[in-house]
Amino acid sequence: MIDPQALQSITSQIESEMQRLHIPGVALGIWDDGQEFNAGFGVTNLENPLPITADTLFQVGSITKTVTATAMMRLMEQNTTGPWAGSGLDAPIRAFLPDLSLADPTVTERATLRHVFTHTGGWVGDYFDDAGPGDDALKVVVSRMGALAQETPLGQIWSYNNSGFFLAGRVIEILTGKSYETAVRELALDPLRMQHSFFFARDAITYRVAAGHDAVYPGEERQPEVLRPWGLARASNPLGGLLSSVKDLLRYARFHLGDGTTGEGQRLLSAESLNAMQTPAAPAANGEWMGVSWFLHDLDGAKIVRHGGATNGQMATFLLIPQRKFALVILTNSDRGGELYNPLVKRALADLHGLVEPEPQIIPVSTAELSSFTGEYSSAAQNLRLSLAAGELVLQVEPKGGFPTPDAPPPPAPPPTRLAFCGQDALLCLDEPFKDNRGEFLRDEQGKVAWLRFGGRVHRR
Repeated sequence: MIDPQALQSITSQIESEMQRLHIPGVALGIWDDGQEFNAGFGVTNLENPLPITADTLFQVGSITKTVTATAMMRLMEQNTTGPWAGSGLDAPIRAFLPDLSLADPTVTERATLRHVFTHTGGWVGDYFDDAGPGDDALKVVVSRMGALAQETPLGQIWSYNNSGFFLAGRVIEILTGKSYETAVRELALDPLRMQHSFFFARDAITYRVAAGHDAVYPGEERQPEVLRPWGLARASNPLGGLLSSVKDLLRYARFHLGDGTTGEGQRLLSAESLNAMQTPAAPAANGEWMGVSWFLHDLDGAKIVRHGGATNGQMATFLLIPQRKFALVILTNSDRGGELYNPLVKRALADLHGLVEPEPQIIPVSTAELSSFTGEYSSAAQNLRLSLAAGELVLQVEPKGGFPTPDAPPPPAPPPTRLAFCGQDALLCLDEPFKDNRGEFLRDEQGKVAWLRFGGRVHRR
């Protein structure tokens, strides 16, 4: 039974943090070994407010990637001949998309769906494009991917990669002969009775829908503003376009906590395939691993399976503990949503299951050594500037723009944060909005710092 006192503590923290962080709305869902709790807080939209409920539709962002992977695993089980035979996710994508042309010809030939689902493809990952609303949107965007530079060697360095999921979505279309959205509804959403989950505004418009809001930081005397455009371009649906509610996501969670069957007993996946999705396949950042689209780590002997999501002013988190039959979903309509749910997840795991994240230990580093890390680190989406101030390392994030469309201007830069070392080449952020976030320096074969991995992305020095 979910502890009522723990629940009261969790909901009180949500309400107080919403006020402090200027977050208009939050939806919470918990499944704990057969018992469900869900609740809504605040409003959908400061301009046109309606109360948030457990049925309110949010953009769940990159949680969609796990749905794309689930659909692909079903297709792999249904199609055991052809490119899949003996290879599974290690079959080259070129076997499905013979016209594929990436910047590196060798990568074009060798890249696999496993590289996509483990974020080890190495090409520019933060690429968002709008090829219009038609059924050819994915086909067009995939044809443009040859312009994306190969930043790291195939399969060698983990860096979160959105653009790889254009390829996964297009493969689903080729295998089914249907649009990505139709195929995923038939393969996953409908069998799991996720009837309040959609990809198109035209389907969501008759329901209660949350709008995204920008971040208001300390010192700003204003209310959050609604962010526009509201939705992502159609081509981005495989990587982040799902609209859903906490009730529907808990249905989805129960499937991934189970044995591959639905609540009605229909088998969607073999237990082996479901387990494979939750099995470490590639090392990720900060000690985590990637399974098939899932982030994985161990906490006090319990396997944590998780994914987050972020769109234009909406942030979400989705977490499973399979051996405890536990799931936690938090949806927000604010760019500061992560600052609310990251500490809340820790509290929920501790209060509901006694799983306590160890506190990082700060390691003292001399000013001379700190100065060796200063400078600029760059990725396609942002620059990171490291400088020294009062004997401390300080990070300033400078967005470049390009989201949700290539010509989108950069959002305002967030406040700087102080950094501390909490391990060999391992960083801990000390100040909001990045407080408790981690980063790490990656070195080349000569031992020199070549990259700073932060926010899940590698940035070249």
